[in-house]
Amino acid sequence: MRRRPRVGGDEGVDLDITPMLDVVFIILIFFVVSTSFVKESGVDFNRPSAATAERKERGHIMVGIDARNQVWIDRKVVDIRAVRANIQRLRAENPESAVVIQADTNAKTGLLVQVIDQTRLAGVRDVSIAASAE
Repeated sequence: MRRRPRVGGDEGVDLDITPMLDVVFIILIFFVVSTSFVKESGVDFNRPSAATAERKERGHIMVGIDARNQVWIDRKVVDIRAVRANIQRLRAENPESAVVIQADTNAKTGLLVQVIDQTRLAGVRDVSIAASAE
């Protein structure tokens, strides 16, 4: 028995997806580079309200002071003496970021001043205190 040759042969159509993968990869890189990440402090706070509160949209380093006067940075409780080193580390990851301090209404003002002082000693001049709008 003889085999009959196929009509059209064994040549298949190859689809080159390399340019499409290049475009997808470039778009992925664009989104990763242009995304700003916010480092949350790690706990919820009862923030004081202020009539002049305004929303900031840039990436921030969040520092929290809860009602038990514990300082939170990057979801961890931090000693006041370690605030400066943590701010410097986070600032090295994102040099354009500002520091926002979320202090609970019942937190001690003296601790808030110490955190601001440690933040400025870390080289950050753009320090804000979070408040909720009335």
